[in-house]
Amino acid sequence: ALSEMHAHIPPGNATDAEIARVLTLYAVNGIGTVRGMLGAPKHLPLRDRANRGEILSPWIYTSGPSFNGSSAPSPDAAVQMVKDQKAAGYDLLKIHPGVKRDVFDAMAAAAHAAGIPFAGHVPLDVGLMRALEARYATIDHIDGYLEALAREGASGSQMFGLNLTGVLDESRIPSLVDATRKAGVWIVPTEALFQHWVGPDDPETMKTWPEMQYVPKDELAKWVESKKKMTSGVTPTERARFLEVRGRLIQALHAGGAGLLLGSDGPQLWNVPGFSVHRELRYLVQAGLTPYQAIETGTRNVAVFYGTTADRGTIAQGKRADLILLEANPLADIGNSAKIGAVVLGGRL
Repeated sequence: ALSEMHAHIPPGNATDAEIARVLTLYAVNGIGTVRGMLGAPKHLPLRDRANRGEILSPWIYTSGPSFNGSSAPSPDAAVQMVKDQKAAGYDLLKIHPGVKRDVFDAMAAAAHAAGIPFAGHVPLDVGLMRALEARYATIDHIDGYLEALAREGASGSQMFGLNLTGVLDESRIPSLVDATRKAGVWIVPTEALFQHWVGPDDPETMKTWPEMQYVPKDELAKWVESKKKMTSGVTPTERARFLEVRGRLIQALHAGGAGLLLGSDGPQLWNVPGFSVHRELRYLVQAGLTPYQAIETGTRNVAVFYGTTADRGTIAQGKRADLILLEANPLADIGNSAKIGAVVLGGRL
């Protein structure tokens, strides 16, 4: 089965029915593992029930509530948060924008001492090189890379560097790839998020995509408005350039030996849980990976990342039965990954 390594499980105030609905959409799309990237106390017992096979759900790893400018305003507050989240039993710490450099440094030291990984965004105050040095478990959204490619004196980054497309020095890509590989930091591109936010697809067309039947009408209307607003101040050329450089980074990171993990940021704007992972596979192939390499980011690579290759990640006798049976060969056309005949999760059809 595939993994969604940048998943969102509905927040603590969501109803049990809403949470079950999202987990079901992941499961029936053949997602065998999710990594919840904005955790809440409610997600801990949910994870344990899911991982015991008591509910219809992928296997769950979960972060705690995020570290950001408000939740972690000082080094002391950040250190306490690390200790509390480790004691509570979360699998990882989630980093959001807004964390100041001294707070980040204290958090990273405390996390390494406590033996809990951290992952997510690269705050502007921290920057990519410090993030690599601090050994993030994963950097998600390829965050920090466009900023690191920007020429000296470039103005403040907005929206993952969308405003920096005119000042990028792509000759720096090889050295960033090299630094990423040496640091052992994995990348979760979430390319679907950016393709759907600023890509060429018209929102009126996007709302007719088959999976949009699972999105409430009022929410879908908001998504349409949101895309129109997001793309209004940015020229088609800038948008295309932004996606082109991201695609080049994905291809270069993969070719240069940095580890990629499959994740799409579902459910986020336009990313319907489960369905968006299959779209993500197509975007990875569009960026230059073969279908086999793209599938590997959501199967074997995830087991390598977690150190669980003994019982998952590939199909072999005695391993956990997380399987998707397809009606057509995805190696011939990656779009076939969504032609699902049956799903087996944890040995359950």
